[in-house]
Amino acid sequence: MKLARRMLKVQASAIREILKVTERPEVLSFAGGLPAPEAFPVEALQRAHARALETDPAGSLQYGPTEGYGPLRAWVAERMTRRGLPARAEQVLITAGSQQGIDLVGKALIDPGDLVAVEAPSYLAALQTFTTYEARFAVIPTDEEGMRVDELERVLRTRRIKLIYLVPTFQNPRGTTLTLERRAKVARLALEHGVAVLEDDPYGELRYCGAALPPIAGLERKAPVIHLGSFSKTLAPGLRLGYAIADERTIRALTIAKQAADLHTGALSQRAVAELMGFFDYDAHLDALRRLYGARLSAMLAALGDFPAGTTFTRPEGGLFVWARLPAGIDAQQLLADAMRERVAFVPGAPFFPSHPQRDTLRLNFSNRPPELIAEGMARLAVCVERRLREARAVA
Repeated sequence: MKLARRMLKVQASAIREILKVTERPEVLSFAGGLPAPEAFPVEALQRAHARALETDPAGSLQYGPTEGYGPLRAWVAERMTRRGLPARAEQVLITAGSQQGIDLVGKALIDPGDLVAVEAPSYLAALQTFTTYEARFAVIPTDEEGMRVDELERVLRTRRIKLIYLVPTFQNPRGTTLTLERRAKVARLALEHGVAVLEDDPYGELRYCGAALPPIAGLERKAPVIHLGSFSKTLAPGLRLGYAIADERTIRALTIAKQAADLHTGALSQRAVAELMGFFDYDAHLDALRRLYGARLSAMLAALGDFPAGTTFTRPEGGLFVWARLPAGIDAQQLLADAMRERVAFVPGAPFFPSHPQRDTLRLNFSNRPPELIAEGMARLAVCVERRLREARAVA
């Protein structure tokens, strides 16, 4: 079988490939962006699914509208309006996770050869998606306050950009957050240059300290911004529920793209979550998640503070990830082989870069392990780093 030419450029997800070998029971894995399974609201979801099937079994099991279940669309619109993004149900498309939202935007907006402005580093699966649609990348550097918007502005003045993609809040993989000033500048630049922005926000409600910031999509009413959200990190990824919010013309285009993909997102999951929001204290659930994950983040930052001198790392205010840079230019891919022998795993940072990878970087997930196992895993990893440093000094 001869594959399409475009597939020759698409690499397998480094994260998914690593997970095949790191998710063994004996391995303390900090590789996948996994929510804590003990935090899944299992009983509430069981009740919600039962109610959906009792209330309207035919509707729950039948084909449904591509745009999504009306009451769930209305709930998303109301929730996002309270979070600073005024929206109506007609501006919401329910997707099979926010990952499908990225794919639909790529399908609807990107022609072969189009330039997509992305962060360096950037969310790996988004890079995969845009590569599938034969995009080229304009790489924008980042710092501790997110995307360098001054560099984005320079690129917009000199190159024809089709789409700007970013994760502004608790970025994957770095965990950093775009400041309010930079958010406003991104929205203004999108409006001035007529360039679409894809704002990917799966972690926005998982803030453990600091003040919440409004979505970019809510800062300039006429700016062409598509906002993506997800229930994967706050309820359960197995539901495969996300959403896109945009103007009605854009939602129509994404809906047509989705019709060709899967007809509609699973009706039972949509109706169950809509039922859930009628009796479940979602905000109390989020508060519990924030306490749980906040403690785990604190444990990871404390453990990283004991790493050999020269190790640097981000200090996120929320989300699921910490980004670290190793001392003395240690190659994280080589370090992973050492770490696996110590039964600890992470994701090397190089695949998150569309070009010029930083091989001395790595991503660590803290949400899926309790503090004591985080401490144990980071201690094992620190031993591997120290061993590499000793070997480097011996060679020198």
